[in-house]
Amino acid sequence: MGSTLDVGVGKREEYGQESLSRRRTNMWGHVGFFGRISNTWSLIGTSWDMVKKDKEMLVFPLISGLCLLLLLGSFGLGILGGEGQGWRPPAREAPMGEQFSYYGQLFLFYFCTYFVIMFFNTGIIACAVIRMRGSNPSLGDGFRVAFSRVPLLLGWALIAATVGLILRIIEDRSRRFGQIVAGLLGMAWSLTTFFTLPVLVVEGKGPLAAIKESTKMLKKTWGEQLIAGYSFGLLWFVCCLPGFLIFAAALMLGAGYVIVWLVLLIVYMVILALVFSVLQTVFQAALYYYARQSVAPPGWDAGVLAGAVGTGPSTG
Repeated sequence: MGSTLDVGVGKREEYGQESLSRRRTNMWGHVGFFGRISNTWSLIGTSWDMVKKDKEMLVFPLISGLCLLLLLGSFGLGILGGEGQGWRPPAREAPMGEQFSYYGQLFLFYFCTYFVIMFFNTGIIACAVIRMRGSNPSLGDGFRVAFSRVPLLLGWALIAATVGLILRIIEDRSRRFGQIVAGLLGMAWSLTTFFTLPVLVVEGKGPLAAIKESTKMLKKTWGEQLIAGYSFGLLWFVCCLPGFLIFAAALMLGAGYVIVWLVLLIVYMVILALVFSVLQTVFQAALYYYARQSVAPPGWDAGVLAGAVGTGPSTG
C-alpha cells in the first residue's frame, strides 16, 4: 500500500545553494491576487481534464451521497422520534440529561458523516495520485487504499467530529456572537486541515501527525485555498444557473411541464454535485502533490503549480 502511493515525500530536488532556491521562490512564489485567481482556474481546468480521463472516480461521491442519505434518514428519525425537540438545540436551562442526549446523538451523526465522506474521498485521492504518477487507476485501487486507511480515518473522523461539536455548542450558546465566532474558527480549522486527508492517505501518517503536516503546508498555500473556495463557489453558481432558469421558464409555460423539468433539474443537480465533489478533491490532491514533491505531475503546468504553492517549478 505504501509503495502504491509513495510520492517521494522528503526527497525533493535540492538546488545546491540557498540563494538560488530563494531566487526561484521569489520569481514564482510571490504572485498577486489576480495571479492566484488565474492559477486556481487553470488548476480547476486541469482537474477537470483528469476527471474526464478517470470517470470511475464519480462512483465514489455517488455511493457517498447514498450513504449520507441513509445516515440522515436514520439519525433524523431517531432524533425527531424522541421526546426531545428534534434537531433544535435544548435551552440552557434544560436538564443535563436532555442536553447530553441531544449533543451525544449529534456527535455520533457528525462522526459517521465525517467518516463516510473521508472514506470515499480517500478513494478519489488515491486514484488521483496514482494518475499523477503516470499510472492508470481503477475503482478497485481507490477502494483498496480506502479500506487500508480505515483505522486512520476513524481517528481523523473522531477529531473532526469533536471539533464540529465544539463549534456547534459555541453557536448554540450565543446565536449572534456564537455564529460569528464559530464561523471564524470553522474557517481557520478548514484551512489548517486542508491537507490532512491527503497526508493521511498518501503517507499513512496518523491524524495528529497529518494535521501537523497540513498546518506546515498551510503557510505555502493559504491564498490558493481561500481563492479556490471562492472560485468553486462561483463556478457552482454559474453551472446551476441554467438549470434554474430553464425550470423557471417551465413554471411560466404551465403545470404540465413542471414535473418533467423538476425531474430533469434534480438529475442535473445530482450529476453536477458528483462532478464538483471529485473536482475539488482532485484539486486538493494536486496542490498536495506539488507542495510535497515540487514536481509537476504529467499534464499539469509546472509554472501554475509553482505559483500556487510558492516554490520553483520543475517537471517530472
